[in-house]
Amino acid sequence: MFLKKSISLARSVCRGSVMYQQTRRLNCYGETSELQGLILGIYGREDEPLGQTRIFTDSAEKYDKEINGKLTDVLRVAGPTPKPGEYRIFYGLDPRYSAVIVVGIGDECLSYNDLEELDELKEAIRNATGLGARILQENHMRAVEVDVMGSAESAAEGSAMGVWLFQDMKQTAKQLHIPKIIPYDTCDYTGWQIGMQKAAAQNLTRQLSETPANIMTPSGFAQMAVQVLTTNGVSVEVKVKEWSSIMDLHAYLASAKGSCEPPVFVEVHYYGCDPDVPPAILIGKGVTFDSGGLCLKDCPDMKWMRGDMSSAATVVATAKAVAALRLPINFRGLMPLYENMPGACAMKPGDIIRGKSGKSVLINNTDYDGRLALSDAMTYAGIYNPKFIATIATTSDTLIDTFGEGPTSVFTESESLFEMMRIAGMHTGDRVWRLPLWKHFTSKISRSPFSDTQDRDENYPAVDRTVYTGLPPQTAAFLREFVPATDWIHMDTYNAVVTDGLLNHYLRPGMSGRPTRTVVEFLAQLACQTDGIEETEENKKVCP
Repeated sequence: MFLKKSISLARSVCRGSVMYQQTRRLNCYGETSELQGLILGIYGREDEPLGQTRIFTDSAEKYDKEINGKLTDVLRVAGPTPKPGEYRIFYGLDPRYSAVIVVGIGDECLSYNDLEELDELKEAIRNATGLGARILQENHMRAVEVDVMGSAESAAEGSAMGVWLFQDMKQTAKQLHIPKIIPYDTCDYTGWQIGMQKAAAQNLTRQLSETPANIMTPSGFAQMAVQVLTTNGVSVEVKVKEWSSIMDLHAYLASAKGSCEPPVFVEVHYYGCDPDVPPAILIGKGVTFDSGGLCLKDCPDMKWMRGDMSSAATVVATAKAVAALRLPINFRGLMPLYENMPGACAMKPGDIIRGKSGKSVLINNTDYDGRLALSDAMTYAGIYNPKFIATIATTSDTLIDTFGEGPTSVFTESESLFEMMRIAGMHTGDRVWRLPLWKHFTSKISRSPFSDTQDRDENYPAVDRTVYTGLPPQTAAFLREFVPATDWIHMDTYNAVVTDGLLNHYLRPGMSGRPTRTVVEFLAQLACQTDGIEETEENKKVCP
């Protein structure tokens, strides 16, 4: 929505629209031998158990007329109208398409839900197109045309994310083909291109997060960042261990001491406006594998720890999207990359470390390494006089018990940053929830008798044997101690990194890639300086 105000993007999309029109022309006249599928949407009322009400989208109704009502006829005998998460697939309706799938969207009156803080129509479109694209992919379609269902951006997001899966480690013959995703019967190529770029960004985060840790080492990640970003107009600086030592990033280096893989600090930057304008800085935790160090995790808990660098992956993917969308902002991303391993030189519980800020930190648990690396990166970020700093990290495992696969937790003292992030999540369907950042939590991490601060509060009553409570706010309070003189927002993504594939039809089980699209939308709002609340009200759909 906000991205459509970028004139430079509109120019690039106009050039791209010719390609889409040519592809559609070839498809319509049958000049391709590829298996081609079509996704169409249908509305229905969920309070009707037999699904008597059938309302086609505009594109589905147009297609039905083109084939003389065959779609209506086959749907009539195929049972109730598909509900959200349901579909009907038909073969041989039309020589142009090998298969036509009709997916349920839900009530046609869906709109912004204040209680859910979600644009339910956009999310329904993402789920419907994601489901349809996956089913057609599994039916070996080589290309899929997508009914945009009223939101080209959402349809592009859902379908492009729906067909993605990690299979880089498989032999080519065993890989499932990723079909071409093409818009069907729409003139909103700007919205479509925006959605495709957002989906590509989240898919990139998923790919990097899924890559095994023996391949995605700190050096391997840095090499990948260079390959992906430098070809897209983003500058990349790869800084070795000696540089970090010279810059006094000792808290970060302490986290990496237990591994034989050398730490690498990656810095990316993109200039979309006057270079003198302060940049927005995004810092992502980059632990390419987190064993917990000497405070070793249980084996089941290590299963997904290859994805502990998903925050750094989000920074890379966001940088790529910002450049592709030509947002008129200055952007800088910082990624301290390392492994947290229980080697002979690993940091130990009880160690006191003094990082770049000069503050001493007591290490109570070596598994809380990420906040140490972030603290040095945040202090270092101050040299750029940033417009604001946003930190992204998987820092608090207790969020899984609290939110499940629900919202990303955010902490900030800036009302404007939170409001932009909240509205971004509302539009993308990848929502956020604000948690407290009170002085109460600062007092907990500041009451060490031996150091200026500590990585967590250890002063529990003897009878309290519960898992360490209040960790998410304590983590945020710890990080706040290292924020330079600027606004700051922290996103704790521990519960959002992995999905079982049941919450969203457009994400397969595995690494989710969240919250990439929300961060991209957040930066787009910053670029466009648009009042998102008013725009949301104007776009609410009112039904009789």
